[in-house]
Amino acid sequence: MHQHLPLEEEVMNMLIGGFSTIMLIAIITVIFLWRRNTTQRAAFLWIFVHFVSFSIAVYLALKAISFDINHPMSSEEISLLLGESGALWAGSMICLLVGIFKLSKVTKDDKE
Repeated sequence: MHQHLPLEEEVMNMLIGGFSTIMLIAIITVIFLWRRNTTQRAAFLWIFVHFVSFSIAVYLALKAISFDINHPMSSEEISLLLGESGALWAGSMICLLVGIFKLSKVTKDDKE
C-alpha cells in the first residue's frame, strides 16, 4: 500500500496540465520573439533557459509532494527533491534577471 500526501485525486493532473499548458505558451512566445528580434537574441536565450530550468524545478517539486511517504527514507528523499527544486528555481530566477537586464540595455539604435 502506497501512501502519498493527501490530495484530491485530480489535483496533481490539474497542476501538471495547467502548468504545462501555460509554460508551453510562454516558451513558444519566447522562441517566436527570439527568432524575430535579432538584436536581443542573448536576452531571449537567458529567458528561455529560465523557463526550462523553472519547469524542471516544478517537476521536482511535484515529484516531492507526490512521493510515497511510507518509503524507507522518504523524509530524506523528499528533502533532497525539494532542495534540488529550490536550487534550480534560484538559478532560473538569475537567468530571468540576466535576460531582463539584457533586454533593458539601451542599444545605439535606441539612442538615435
